[in-house]
Amino acid sequence: MNRRFPCPAFLGLLAAVALFGLAYPLYALWPFRGQTPGELHLALLVLRYRSVVEFLVAVAALATLFIWRHQHNRRSGAWVISATLLVCACGLLTRVNVFEVLFHPVSGPSFAPVAQSHLDGKEKVLAVKIGTSARAYPVRNLSYHHIVNDVLGGVPIAATY
Repeated sequence: MNRRFPCPAFLGLLAAVALFGLAYPLYALWPFRGQTPGELHLALLVLRYRSVVEFLVAVAALATLFIWRHQHNRRSGAWVISATLLVCACGLLTRVNVFEVLFHPVSGPSFAPVAQSHLDGKEKVLAVKIGTSARAYPVRNLSYHHIVNDVLGGVPIAATY
């Protein structure tokens, strides 16, 4: 009995694992989204082992592509090649720290007088005063960008929270 390896089905499973490793930590750790302790634990567990798993999944996908090529089953060619490329792309994309892209420092911020600001009376701010110059940086904005590079009273500062 000559049974062929089910390359398309196996690649579908590999693609699902690769997509989960890429997407779940982004979903669970997305800023300002409520998370449960279980979600956070799973996301951090995925992040811890993701590089190794994505590498192994990519190697398995490439090996499966090689097996499929030698089985002479060309009917599922587009699916097999697409799934292999998807698995490899997920592996490469996991090397990009999306949160570094999202949370970039602000350089050259703009300010408005207190009367023109859109802050409510309960909003928390980080206040800095140097000489006669003063600025207030809303914590809401700092928590998203983490760092504001500014010049206050001729002194370069980095406001962070």
